[in-house]
Amino acid sequence: MPDRRDTDVTRGEIDDTPTVACSRCDREWDLDYELDELHAGNGALEQFALDHRQHTGHFPDDVTPWLAECRRCPDHEAFLSERPARRWAETHARHTRHGVALQHASVDETIIIEPPSQ
Repeated sequence: MPDRRDTDVTRGEIDDTPTVACSRCDREWDLDYELDELHAGNGALEQFALDHRQHTGHFPDDVTPWLAECRRCPDHEAFLSERPARRWAETHARHTRHGVALQHASVDETIIIEPPSQ
């Protein structure tokens, strides 16, 4: 027997398009464009968040980036997951011989990526 709570009988379909809000912009967006035009699939939220940051200088609400910041030069980047942040930090440390600090709200202490020893 179908579960009638999952459908709107007036429309006959489920609208489960994810939405993203930004209190700094005082707006909310649905992710139709990222899903239908960019075909981002499971990466739709990440794609929107990165695009939002590129155009506004900040991330939308509830998006906490991993911050990778060089300890010697002004290079820094923000990532939405640890793996690319760590990869950027390790690559930067290897090529510049500079230590890089990784920070995220889920980690109590700053992670320092040191350049490899010769």
